[in-house]
Amino acid sequence: MFKKIISYLYPINLYKTTSEISKTLEITLVNGQLVMDSQNTNYSYGSLQRILRKGLLAIGVDKITPMQHILVLGVAGGSVVKTLTEEFEYKGKITGVEYDEAVINLAESYFHLNKIPNFNLIHHEAFEFVLKTKLKYDLIIIDIFQDIHMPSFLFENFFQDRLVDILNPNGFLLFNTMLLNTAQNDRNVKYIEHFKNKNLAVCTLPRIEDHNELIIVSKN
Repeated sequence: MFKKIISYLYPINLYKTTSEISKTLEITLVNGQLVMDSQNTNYSYGSLQRILRKGLLAIGVDKITPMQHILVLGVAGGSVVKTLTEEFEYKGKITGVEYDEAVINLAESYFHLNKIPNFNLIHHEAFEFVLKTKLKYDLIIIDIFQDIHMPSFLFENFFQDRLVDILNPNGFLLFNTMLLNTAQNDRNVKYIEHFKNKNLAVCTLPRIEDHNELIIVSKN
């Protein structure tokens, strides 16, 4: 309780480890809440939870609640899972795919994702999972970072098209991206144009928490 009170004055680091994929990982108590961070950005809870919550609200609670299956690519500490199950009271199935085993260990030890009954966490590389899955999903949330870097496969046309293939009619893609320079801004413009050229509806929520842009694609 004392640490929780003090955390409102300054952050308290509780645990620090390393990972081949994410490099530095930290669990910190901030304003009474546990957050997961890499060296240069927030991985779960804190600002990231606020960012993805805005995306989910833009889609609409009324559309999300009746969904049967949601796929989360890049789980980290699972803040978006907690938003869905605790704030939105979502009761459908959630499948999470996370490649970094160190992140999975922290997610289960500190954020207890393994105790959420309608959530299944899979240790797998996202590209391969999307390529191989035979299921379809009502909402696909993409939030994959290696510190501040986003893997290039996320922006390949093949991967974009495969996401659409495994999305149910009237489903949504919610993609969290980071914009730090002009090249990344141009990358996002090209990404959005690819969906528009396939007659899919796209909207963006730009400059959330300064450097993030959410891209929402709907399959009508």
